[in-house]
Amino acid sequence: MRDAVTSLIENYDVAGRYLDRDGIDRLKSYFATGTARVQAAAAINSNAATIVKQAGIQLFADQPELIRPGGNAYTTRRYAACLRDMDYYLRYATYAIVAGSTDVLDERVLQGLRETYNSLGVPIGPTVLGISIMKEMVKAQVEAAGLSVGAFLEQPFDYMIRELSETDI
Repeated sequence: MRDAVTSLIENYDVAGRYLDRDGIDRLKSYFATGTARVQAAAAINSNAATIVKQAGIQLFADQPELIRPGGNAYTTRRYAACLRDMDYYLRYATYAIVAGSTDVLDERVLQGLRETYNSLGVPIGPTVLGISIMKEMVKAQVEAAGLSVGAFLEQPFDYMIRELSETDI
């Protein structure tokens, strides 16, 4: 897993370039938000179980067919698997917030996820909706903790949503 600093330096190194003003500005931005990112991660971590549980409740209220007979979250095992996956997305989003990079999402979450879900018959639309619900809950949780909500907080959720969303028309 790479963080924003490692990724930036690696890109400059591969190009055989010294850091320029843009690179320095990106480093300054990363370090300027460092404390806020760590504090946001602490707020998320201390409330992760509640965030996942409440996001699941809202998801199933919005998509009740998922928990009806024949639905993809019907049966205790499938329901628990859905909440487990939501917990994974939240945990890795938190890692990405701290790292200031979405690389961990590609490496640990997104590579092959669509194919796996399709092969298992897991609908991707509700997954995207669940991630969106968690994003809003995380923003509310961080604000309630008296912390600033910057773009860094939404970035990993938006990235997962964008990468998982259907693009074919």
